[in-house]
Amino acid sequence: MTLEILTSDSLAPLRHGFFTRKGGASSGVFQGLNCGQGSSDQSEIVSINKTRVADAMHVAPENLITVHQVHSADVATVDGPLAVRPKADGLVSATPGVALAVLTADCQPVLFADAENGVVGAAHAGWRGALDGVLEATIEAMEGLGAEREALHAVIGPSISQRAYEVGPEFLEEFMDDDPENHRFFANGEGDRYLFDLPAFGLHRMRQAGIGKAEWTRHCTYSDPERFFSYRRATHAGEADYGRMISAIRL
Repeated sequence: MTLEILTSDSLAPLRHGFFTRKGGASSGVFQGLNCGQGSSDQSEIVSINKTRVADAMHVAPENLITVHQVHSADVATVDGPLAVRPKADGLVSATPGVALAVLTADCQPVLFADAENGVVGAAHAGWRGALDGVLEATIEAMEGLGAEREALHAVIGPSISQRAYEVGPEFLEEFMDDDPENHRFFANGEGDRYLFDLPAFGLHRMRQAGIGKAEWTRHCTYSDPERFFSYRRATHAGEADYGRMISAIRL
């Protein structure tokens, strides 16, 4: 099966893609293109999957750069292969031939580009990272490499949608403590539960930061098991583990 790669006109002409789970070598609960080195999938199979992604991005496998994601607001500046993957959730680069990549399975994969000034970025933005400022930190790191905020375009890839993201009252309280206006990203659920709109929150943060354009591809990871891995769906199904999708961009 061939790879399925979602792209956005907003990031053109730069080579980029939000890869779905289709076209990989993994099997079982990881069926398809599982690129999660932290999963319990066979490491050699994950390597095969990542090589397929590198080929699609037209880079050598060692130039498909990922970090050790920890739901932080930390950003790594990359100009070539990393001997050790730093703990971070954002990556930026102004080096041609280096593909920046993040792994997700409900969290937001966000790809950034300032094509005019030759700077790209990628961020893994779950609720914790987004609330703590990983999107703004990625934008600032890109500016440090010569990007202009008003020229930046950002696209959120497949993420869990509001209708599938049920949370408790303590979750709402944390967002309200940060900014009372955050109530707009919550809808009432059953009982004391709420439904959180993660992509809308991500778009809000980036638009507030003053970038030129921000959008979401409008794909829900939870609702489409044929195309996307989902941590929450796997948890609800009682599965022992789950696959991770990859999203990448390069100059």
